[in-house]
Amino acid sequence: MGSFYEFIGTGQRYFNWVPGSSLDSSVGVRRDKFLVVPQMVWGLNNQKIAFARACLTARFLNRTLLMPSFSASLFYKEIERLEPMDFDKLFSFDKFNFHCHGFVQLGRFSSLSNQSKPFLLKKGEGRRWTLERDLTQLKEFRENPIDENEVIKIVGKNPFLWHDHWPVKDYATVFECLVLVDEIASEATKVVSKLRNLGNSMERNAPSTQVPAPYVAVHMRVEKDWMIHCKNLEQRSNIRQICSNKEEVMERVADISSLKLPVVVYLAVADDLLEDSSILTGWKEGIVPFEKKKLGVWDIYKKYPYLVQSAIDYDVCLRADVFVGNSFSTFSSLIVLERTQKLMKLGTSIPCDMEVVGSAGASFAYNILSETGGPKRWMTNMSDSSLRSISYGTNNLSC
Repeated sequence: MGSFYEFIGTGQRYFNWVPGSSLDSSVGVRRDKFLVVPQMVWGLNNQKIAFARACLTARFLNRTLLMPSFSASLFYKEIERLEPMDFDKLFSFDKFNFHCHGFVQLGRFSSLSNQSKPFLLKKGEGRRWTLERDLTQLKEFRENPIDENEVIKIVGKNPFLWHDHWPVKDYATVFECLVLVDEIASEATKVVSKLRNLGNSMERNAPSTQVPAPYVAVHMRVEKDWMIHCKNLEQRSNIRQICSNKEEVMERVADISSLKLPVVVYLAVADDLLEDSSILTGWKEGIVPFEKKKLGVWDIYKKYPYLVQSAIDYDVCLRADVFVGNSFSTFSSLIVLERTQKLMKLGTSIPCDMEVVGSAGASFAYNILSETGGPKRWMTNMSDSSLRSISYGTNNLSC
């Protein structure tokens, strides 16, 4: 296959999708048995994990997952204030089913053949509800007479908090099927195009082939809510490589030896939460930082709710030539998971070897120092038996 940019820089997924293509209903997940799950809540990537966990639970039960709701707004404790958003307002329903055909299946509530009440599955809670007890319950729901019900509805806590029975590679398969709807994908492409055009304008000897200029994306976690969270996490876990202030992030990005300067750096930050307005100053010469407002794309973002804004930022970071994030951030961790998956499909046999893959497609954790003093190279361990290190963070990186 081609370069990392050719593979991911256009925003396209690995699979080809043909509109209107027919799928063999005799293959894969049952389409006459359904699973209903609670609304997804919290941040974008908490919701994506919750969605994937719901998909894999439906797969285990050999049922079609009825299209769940995401939460467009962000209220961690005030659940009643959450603004629901249908899955297909953010991700393509048809493309998801095409890419995940035979693995998991989404359905619409209009697919139901009768109006009978669903069979309720209440998830257990508390310390006594162990991983083993949870799996036993799921196995019971695969058997008759429960399995005879057309619809099983899981009630209780949101899927992010369910016990995790599935390996990382299964989650990666589901994430790879998530394709933004055309409108939102187009908005992300506008942001990426601006970044690459700025990069091209900085190159004095730009080649006549007009190869798109590379850019770096930095998920810069210096917001007030994050600093409070990570300081508390450091105290509870007795780990000191979680928080990084603005100066540390700048220094460690500058210490990536493979960066070719000058280079455009996109700062993925929550603008309305920043207390420090000086994040654009103090960078090493040749590193040219932009956030949404300086880049001139705030008008693109501000017309959408939180969830869509986050999805656009996620896609911009995913498509960067180099990504730098925090290994205790779910946002950063899921980006690295997808980038790892794509590098592996490019045939990278020694993924952490900089001599093999160079800087294109590389990811780094700025909160963890490498032996040379720069940010540590970061790839996801695709053989992990659960998603725990991605869901809750880790300082044990694969590289």
